[in-house]
Amino acid sequence: MNRTIALASATALLLVGAGCSTSAEPSGSTTGSSSAAAESQTLTVFAAASLKTTFTELGQQFESSHVGTKVTFSFAGSSDLVTQIQQGAPADVFASADTKNMDKATADNLVKGEPVNFASNTLEIAVPPDNRAKITTFADLAEDGVKVVICAPQVPCGSATQKVETATGVSLEPVSEESSVTDVLNKVTSGEADAGLVYKTDVESAGDKVLGVPFPESSEAVNVYPIAVLTASKDANLSQEFVDLVTGTEGQQVLTDAGFGKP
Repeated sequence: MNRTIALASATALLLVGAGCSTSAEPSGSTTGSSSAAAESQTLTVFAAASLKTTFTELGQQFESSHVGTKVTFSFAGSSDLVTQIQQGAPADVFASADTKNMDKATADNLVKGEPVNFASNTLEIAVPPDNRAKITTFADLAEDGVKVVICAPQVPCGSATQKVETATGVSLEPVSEESSVTDVLNKVTSGEADAGLVYKTDVESAGDKVLGVPFPESSEAVNVYPIAVLTASKDANLSQEFVDLVTGTEGQQVLTDAGFGKP
């Protein structure tokens, strides 16, 4: 009888132990998941459309050196981006294709600290590979029958186009004005335009899809690119580290390889 009671007691203890062991495992698993979730974070960068190729590469580098961090980008015309920021769109870093739009963000106290100039860019004419309109100069864009596409005046590439028009005395009559330099390039690559005014870097990134036609008057309108941490950033230190990557040796090399000039 005593032996039977002892065996029953032992069995009960084993079951209790097993039950504790089973409940402990998911508890530990849940803690691990919470820890991983706490370490993961997203860095949101608003950047000019002309920076898409270079910043995508730099974003991948940043993620590799910051485990658990995901860099997301919003690429568009700088004027559109600054308007979104002014309206409260969540972003950590802003990189503009000109100082004018960065000044708007600074004036509204949306920028933390001082913006840093990190690159420059100049205009170039993009034409289809066959250059069917025989474009060789800036003045050729004003010839009758030439379908030319440019950026809208409020966009940095559009403002630069206006400066060249003023300097040369050549007035263009575009078939359309686009909200970003990428849209201009797309009009050319799709065959909708005979020519488009884009940046030198856009011509290089397009490869054999377009032919680039440099013109000396482009020196009249050099765009300088500033970058800054935004006051609404969720993590100012992490945002500053991305700015440091762009302005540092690695970032500058990526930009130089893509055809950007020094600021």
